[in-house]
Amino acid sequence: MKFGEMPYTRADIENAKTDFAKLMTDFDNAKSGEEQFEVHKRYYKIANHLYTQMTLAEIRHSIDVTDEFYNKENDYYDENRPVLQSLFVDYGKKLYNSEYRNFLESKIGKVAFKNLELAMKAVDEKIVPLMQEENALKSRYDKLLATAEIDWNGETLNLSLMSPYLNNSDRKIRVEAWKKYTEFFSNNKEELDDIYDQLVKNRTAQAEKLGYENFIQLGYFRMNRNCYGREDVKNFREQVKRDFVPFAEKLHDRRRIRLGLDKLHFEDEGVYFNNGNPAPIGTPNDILMAGRKMYNELSPETAKFINFMCDNELFDVLGRKTKQTGGYMTYLPDYKSPFIFANFNGTADDADVMTHECGHAFQGFCMVDYPINEHADITMETAETHSMSMEFFTEPWMNLFFGDRKQDYIDMHLESAAAFIPYGTMVDEFQDIVYSNPGLSPKQRNEIWRELETQYKPHLDYSRNEYYNNGGFWQKQRHIYDSPFYYIDYVLAQTNAFQYKVMMDKDYKSAWASYLKLCNLGAKDFFTNLIAQVGLKSPFEDGTLKDMVEKLQTALKL
Repeated sequence: MKFGEMPYTRADIENAKTDFAKLMTDFDNAKSGEEQFEVHKRYYKIANHLYTQMTLAEIRHSIDVTDEFYNKENDYYDENRPVLQSLFVDYGKKLYNSEYRNFLESKIGKVAFKNLELAMKAVDEKIVPLMQEENALKSRYDKLLATAEIDWNGETLNLSLMSPYLNNSDRKIRVEAWKKYTEFFSNNKEELDDIYDQLVKNRTAQAEKLGYENFIQLGYFRMNRNCYGREDVKNFREQVKRDFVPFAEKLHDRRRIRLGLDKLHFEDEGVYFNNGNPAPIGTPNDILMAGRKMYNELSPETAKFINFMCDNELFDVLGRKTKQTGGYMTYLPDYKSPFIFANFNGTADDADVMTHECGHAFQGFCMVDYPINEHADITMETAETHSMSMEFFTEPWMNLFFGDRKQDYIDMHLESAAAFIPYGTMVDEFQDIVYSNPGLSPKQRNEIWRELETQYKPHLDYSRNEYYNNGGFWQKQRHIYDSPFYYIDYVLAQTNAFQYKVMMDKDYKSAWASYLKLCNLGAKDFFTNLIAQVGLKSPFEDGTLKDMVEKLQTALKL
């Protein structure tokens, strides 16, 4: 079914409570594991329908944050999503504590039961009011950014539509663009500080009500950290500082020389060539059609996927003034349909949507006929491995998007991906410090961010920009507000993607077979076991980053 034809009906909370009460009664009355599993299959149907309706509302609200109807629906789910989460967890407790658990575990797997355990630790009725307040605060932040109005040469643009000017080949243009862009955050600093203050206090209060020392433990439970913990991440961060930051700095310096600059200023961070960054050729529809051609040629599996996506209009990618910033892939289970949301802006990011977000969507499409929902319930570092690796697997087709600047794009993509690892790791350490010290003032938080930048990105020069020089850059990062502790998943995934890059440069066919296997494994095993099954080294293993860097440096002749 085409996206525009999918009917939306508000998920009725009272009906959901009745359905779940009946479900749990029938589960209790079941006389065997087989009977309980039949009840559990009814749970799939109920949960999938609720999730589909909530997701339809989320997408349509994202498409236009000023739409009155979907604004109200968004407010409704801000209030009621925690109630639904509580229902899911109450049912999960029944499943987890079943006398027929061994049989049920043989059906849905050990990972599913570990995730149930984490969900029970993360959600409780007594924190529902706080979760509702948290949702409202996140929506307040998202709406503030989505409705930004920046006067650019007499035209009013939002943050997403400023991107082409922030990375313009003309240095004067990008310096002016960054000035205007920064003014939005500087002018809204008090509100941004207030929202984050309230979020940190709110999340800390949730954690304390559940008996945790601070939000970090609760945050890890929410992110389904089911096979590694805070110490593993801390050790990984140390590897990044020791083994990866020097490599990233070499790439930054190589780019500085290429640009003919004495020093790489922050306005130059996103610029890779004197003649400008490679940009996709043609209209947004041309980009979509290039993606369709690419995936039809890559493999039979990707061909089936992209034709389904295009035929059913499962993309909303045009940048508009009242559209939420950023991009994402989500899933509509009632229709077995992935959906991709993005903001095309005329930069290489548009092509990245066709690689990164389609990497997510392709993996979701691989799982559409799996009968066990839990096997598709992947954790985020696994999900991001699918998307970031697809960025590399699609490189042979970049001429479709960039013409004779194909190699420029490939070089830019690798340098950009390398630059991300220190940045993403810094975001994680910043959050670890903030939630360890929830009483920090806005000024202290900014000082911590600025100090971390000197460790992870020592080349940075913010001279002439007081807001960023005082540590305010982090406030543009939506994940810090909306999805605490998510960002390290991107970094772990980028590490895996670089491993795939090394593999495919040696033997593309073998690397693709490994990737396809990973996509089809879904969540049948834990992250660290999954990547071992497909021939990747764990990012947590000491030496993984060092070994990868050595291979990349050899390939790049650094």
